[in-house]
Formats: sequence, C-alpha cells, structure tokens
Amino acid sequence: MLRPAFALLTLAGVLAAGSALAQTVSPPGPAPSAAPHGPPPAPPYGRPVTLVEAKVAATAAEAEARRQGWSMVIVVVEPSGALVLSEKMDGAQYGSNDVARRKAETAANFRRPTSYFQEAVKGGTLNSIFTGALAIEGGELLIVDDRIVGAIGVSGGSGAQDGQVARVAAAALK
Repeated sequence: MLRPAFALLTLAGVLAAGSALAQTVSPPGPAPSAAPHGPPPAPPYGRPVTLVEAKVAATAAEAEARRQGWSMVIVVVEPSGALVLSEKMDGAQYGSNDVARRKAETAANFRRPTSYFQEAVKGGTLNSIFTGALAIEGGELLIVDDRIVGAIGVSGGSGAQDGQVARVAAAALK
C-alpha cells in the first residue's frame, strides 16, 4: 500500500512544480513593435496598360529569357486582370500558359508581386483573405507614374528564373 501512496505524492509534487514553473515571469525583452502586421502598402491602381507598354515589357522579358537560354510564356494583364498580351516562346511548356496568366492576375488583383505570397507561405503567415492567389514567384506589377497599370506573369523556368525575367520586364516600364 505504500507504493500507490508514494506514486500519488510524487505526481502531486510534479504537478505543483509544473504550476510554479508556468507562473514564473520571464525577463523583460524588447518592446513590442508598433509596426502593423500584414502586407506592405501597395501603390494605387491607375489607367490600364497600353498595348505599346505591354509590348515593351514583353520584349524586355523575352530578351532576358533568351539571354539566359530559357523558353518562357509571358503574359501582360490590365489592373483588372484582363488579358492584354500573351506570348509563348518556342519550346516553352504548354502548362506555363495558364501559370503565367494566373501569376499576372494574382499580382494585379492583389497589388503585389507573387513573390510576396510565396514568402508568406514559406513563413507560415499567409492570410486566408488571399484565397486564389498564386504563391509562386514570377508575377510582377507594371507601374507607371507611381500607379499600377497592369502586371506581367512569366512561367517556364524555376520560380527564381521566372521572377528574374518578370522583374526585368517591369523595370523596362519605369
């Protein structure tokens, strides 16, 4: 009979120690940040991208892809996500048509590059409000006069390669 009593006393001691440890105050750390959590501020929407601007961006994207030896699909959309231009380089995989379009639509609809969503998924902070966002690098905003005029989506390589080509294209309009 001593053994069950001993076990009961041991359990009571462990529970009491656990409660005491749970109530200990940790030393003060750095002050909480006053910065708001969530996505960074995005530029406002502007007028729709023109066909001439879409061609400038697509030409820059194609030139970068060729320089690197990559076959890509390049899609440019208006701020609404409506298609302006779609180009499939020789040798690009067929599945990239839809992926490039969705990257461009995601960037335009959510006013941020698709790399933002990719990083949010990696960090475990993707907010459910962004349902439908394609979280793969390669969608970039097209900005003219500090306003979003559209977006470009690139697919055909790795996410990093797609992102590199899309950033070159977006820089061609600035």
